[in-house]
Amino acid sequence: MAAAGPVAVVTGGSRGIGRAIAEALGAAGARVVVNYARSPEAATAVVESLRAAGAEALAVGADMAQEVGAAALAEQTMAAWGQIDIWVNNAGITRDTLLLRMKLEDWQGVIDLNLTGVFLGTRAAAKIMLKQKSGRIVNIASVAGLVGNAGQANYSAAKAGVVGFT
Repeated sequence: MAAAGPVAVVTGGSRGIGRAIAEALGAAGARVVVNYARSPEAATAVVESLRAAGAEALAVGADMAQEVGAAALAEQTMAAWGQIDIWVNNAGITRDTLLLRMKLEDWQGVIDLNLTGVFLGTRAAAKIMLKQKSGRIVNIASVAGLVGNAGQANYSAAKAGVVGFT
């Protein structure tokens, strides 16, 4: 029996843009992995919504700012559905403040998730997709990565990096 629909992983899929992406992919017939780092309740709500709409879905907790998190997300997806056809690097945070008030941990936290997380997720997905000889990776950036934004030096730098990386 053939499996239903492509498998799509959405990092940061438990709310906001990620939730909207997960719902759109589910409505289009994809089996959706909703990734979260800190909000299992929100991810469960998205999964329940997807299932109620007729899509297959599961939630997987993994910190995309960590190499082990990206690898675990890919491994758990493969264990569940045996393939990854679409990987959406969406996970991100903001820690906005003016540059002179910004703490190093605020800078680093945003860079680690919003930029390094894209690298780690892409690498984890690409290894699988190369073996499959198919797949698509989508990176979510922001206009702030093109023109910057007051109080968002860290976020703008990370999103500019995503644009360049892509």
